[in-house]
Amino acid sequence: MLPTSSAPDIDSHSTLIPRHVAIIMDGNNRWAKKHGLAGNLGHKKGAKAVRDTVENCAKAGVEVLTVYAFSSENWRRPEEEVNGLMTIFLESLAAEVPMLHKHNIRLRFIGDLSAFSPELQSKMTQSMLETESNDKMTFAVAVNYGGQWDIAQAARKLAEQVEVGKLKASEITPEKMQEHISLGDLPPPDLCIRTSNEQRVSNFLLWQIAYAEFYFPDLLWPDFDEEALHEAFREFASRQRRFGRTSEQVEEVKD
Repeated sequence: MLPTSSAPDIDSHSTLIPRHVAIIMDGNNRWAKKHGLAGNLGHKKGAKAVRDTVENCAKAGVEVLTVYAFSSENWRRPEEEVNGLMTIFLESLAAEVPMLHKHNIRLRFIGDLSAFSPELQSKMTQSMLETESNDKMTFAVAVNYGGQWDIAQAARKLAEQVEVGKLKASEITPEKMQEHISLGDLPPPDLCIRTSNEQRVSNFLLWQIAYAEFYFPDLLWPDFDEEALHEAFREFASRQRRFGRTSEQVEEVKD
């Protein structure tokens, strides 16, 4: 018997527009320095780029957009910068949730939210509840998130089931892990974009991007606009996604 695989099915990924786009938004500080501005102004400009990208993805027919807003490692940054980011985050929640609701977009946060202030946690929960019935696109924001944390928390939940006798260790499979991984109920990322041409994943969606295509534009995040997004889509459309199959097998499926 051939081994089973958790790879996505080719038939369900034939569209030229990726179903799920994941973005590592890199370059806010460098953009600010380049323009002789304070770092937080770079983050504010980056927040504008997020709003535009959400709207552009929804308009293009993307089903899920996930952005890396604040990693679990970002707490190591200078306190002033972290505090500034939290302020921008609160302001963005207040300003953008009505826009998301208007455009029928569901908002979700992934990560260890317990590290944030009670006020911020409350606003995040409220914004998710307010938009949970929207179904045009899901906009997922990774905050205090790390891919290793994500895998560990999924493994912990499975271990707890084994401990109380609800699950046997021999029954743990990639599919079981998928049930507890962040965004496990959604299509996996097809395209992972990291701006500023930094070519690493920085602990982002390590489980979820197993079969994603990677794209590394030179642009700094605040300069990432609609044309840059569609250039990424064109690059994505030019690639043949085989998921372990041969090129000939992929062509047979298309025919």
